[in-house]
Amino acid sequence: MKLVTYKPAGAGPQLGVVVDGYVVNMAEASGGKLPNDMRAFLEMGDAAMQTAQAAATVANAREFGAALDDVKLMAPIPNPSKVVAIGLNYMDHVRESGGSVPEIATMFAKYPSSIIGPGDAIRWNPDVTSKVDFEAELAVVIGKRARNVSEADAFDYIAGYMNCHDVSARDLQIERGDQWIMGKSLDTFCPLGPYLVTRDEIADPHNLRVRCLVNGEALQDSNTKELIYKIPYLIAYLSRGFTLLPGDVVTTGTPHGVGAFRTPPVFLKDGDVVTVEVEGLGQLTNPCVEEG
Repeated sequence: MKLVTYKPAGAGPQLGVVVDGYVVNMAEASGGKLPNDMRAFLEMGDAAMQTAQAAATVANAREFGAALDDVKLMAPIPNPSKVVAIGLNYMDHVRESGGSVPEIATMFAKYPSSIIGPGDAIRWNPDVTSKVDFEAELAVVIGKRARNVSEADAFDYIAGYMNCHDVSARDLQIERGDQWIMGKSLDTFCPLGPYLVTRDEIADPHNLRVRCLVNGEALQDSNTKELIYKIPYLIAYLSRGFTLLPGDVVTTGTPHGVGAFRTPPVFLKDGDVVTVEVEGLGQLTNPCVEEG
């Protein structure tokens, strides 16, 4: 299923499933069994997924749906308890950066307040940063409470996958004292979407093409085969340290081609349009706006 959070005209956020060019309202199509909030839905577990699957029919699309083009798609999960990000996790990115393979998975956080959805503007103040970089990533969405999970069981804890754009202020992240969280968590610096594609629809998350296009030009083009620390390892590793909750987002790193390591460097500018696309997950497109 392609799960979405969306706004119909004149209404607040709704939980839906994309079916045949329509968005089916899950609360209505399920007869009130499902909530209108993605995180609350995921907290209901496998039973809610089964109810949504049964409600996601073409007939319900006609009765309880709205045309996809007539609604505003939001970030599929606007309010996760946390966004856990992994850095330097593609071999091709390690090679371009001139670094070495991390001995442990490099981890940082992106604040939930940085999340935006498809079509929303990536914004920054030039007095705060002048080196805004693009990073296309595969994001994993946790489907149930995960603590001390084994690698063998890790996929059982995944609800699905999303595109993530890990927008990065390189001057804050690196040049001004290694401020990773500041450089990664400015408002609007975590576009997600357009869908949360359920786990059953992605046969192998370690064999997906990953691209980032800036103004239509592909500047990143790789494959999740290049991941150093695979998804089961990451879930096991993270859940040994802290509890992962339904709706939490784990971003898995970006491949080569980022702007900071190009010659000359390429940073985003006012008016640019950036598209992140991971195979099977649709396209996440956002314009760029320099404020001030």
